[in-house]
Amino acid sequence: MALQLSNLEHLPGYQITERLDVVYGSTVRSKHVGKDLFAGLKNIVGGELTAYTELLEESRQEAIDRMVVKAEALGADAVVGLRFSTSSIAQGASELFVYGTAVKAVPMPDPAPQPPHRHDDSSRPPQAATTQPRAVPADDLPRFNPFG
Repeated sequence: MALQLSNLEHLPGYQITERLDVVYGSTVRSKHVGKDLFAGLKNIVGGELTAYTELLEESRQEAIDRMVVKAEALGADAVVGLRFSTSSIAQGASELFVYGTAVKAVPMPDPAPQPPHRHDDSSRPPQAATTQPRAVPADDLPRFNPFG
């Protein structure tokens, strides 16, 4: 299985078998002077600052790649709870930081289909079939993550 990344605290369809460690990656980037001048002009008329968008995309990918190298070195199958953070390091330079928890995970088996449950109550008169919601055990419900 290729290393999987998830911002959830679990990995859908997989059972986490071991928590390995927190892993992270970061990069510090500065703005290009020529692109910064063009962005300043674009800021006057409005619109997307594509030079900064590209810079941030490259920064995110580099930080993720560095984190993945650390997770793979631990023998991880996945990184869960993935988060990004940014901070200003110096005038015109920022750090992009990504972190999560490296885990071992195995695919969960597909549940076997259950036959319909039948009640044999001959003392009750026949009734029209009604659809009632099935009770689902709390362990089978997906977890809610407000930071998702």
